[in-house]
Amino acid sequence: MPVIAVVNRKGGSGKSTLAAHIAAWCARNGSSVMLGDVDRQQSARAWLKRREASLPVIAPWAVDQKNMLRVPTGITHVVLDTPGGMHGFELARVVMFADCIVMPVCNSMFDRESAAACHAELMTMPRVASGRCRLAVVGMRIDARTNAAQTLEEWSESLGVPFLGALRETQLYVRSLERGLTIFDLQQQQAAADLAQWAPILQWLKPQLYPPQAANDSAGVAKPAPRVPPPKAAATPHHVPAEVVSKHRGSISNSLMPAQESMVQGGRLSTLIAGRAATAPLQATGKPTLVRPARLADSGSIPQFLKRSG
Repeated sequence: MPVIAVVNRKGGSGKSTLAAHIAAWCARNGSSVMLGDVDRQQSARAWLKRREASLPVIAPWAVDQKNMLRVPTGITHVVLDTPGGMHGFELARVVMFADCIVMPVCNSMFDRESAAACHAELMTMPRVASGRCRLAVVGMRIDARTNAAQTLEEWSESLGVPFLGALRETQLYVRSLERGLTIFDLQQQQAAADLAQWAPILQWLKPQLYPPQAANDSAGVAKPAPRVPPPKAAATPHHVPAEVVSKHRGSISNSLMPAQESMVQGGRLSTLIAGRAATAPLQATGKPTLVRPARLADSGSIPQFLKRSG
């Protein structure tokens, strides 16, 4: 299940606009997409409420009474609209299960400095530094009469980050979003200039949105590569014969394949739904049972930015 995160520490950088458009483009392509609004302002969620039912469906971020994420059945893509000021553990949790991060940046000294600080922190994280979670920049609210786009491109290149393109400052975005629409929901002749600006952005996103296997999928989803049967030997506690794995894999319910497979234990998105084992459970005898500490990738703590405020 590919996960695209739209990240920038600075408020007003266009995160919600960019996230809504990426989600709408996925929906237009026939994908079952969820727009995860983890921004405290809930801008993307408010936009979804304005969206007409006749338009391609975008599932909202679903939270139950315990503030636990419930991914709707059949979802194949997730787009995350993240809050401003995100750093430290909150930023690391997003990076942990994102396949790529798109950073919208406006052309001002303050925006560039804030984005550079966010980039510096992202590069300290192994998944970003190694390229497993790819990072790119998109210029937002760019005045075509100025050299703002060139300035942002040169700034992005100085950081070693791909610059995908610039989206112009226009009321067409404002009016569309107010009606629950995006540029992709308009007639082509109405938004020809803006669709042309989206072309290089989508060209970069396509391999991230439709990879052979997403980074956060569990190993059981991908088809195993052909292999030579191992020599006959007694199985040890650390080795399970491939025949046994294949036998049990075939018994997995079809309802878990492929969209929900990423939610089983071991999947990167399972970190959002697993419960934290804060204390050891009690057996019938009343004696505590030793529980092995969970790793970070399998821990179930829901960070504050994923919880409902108020």
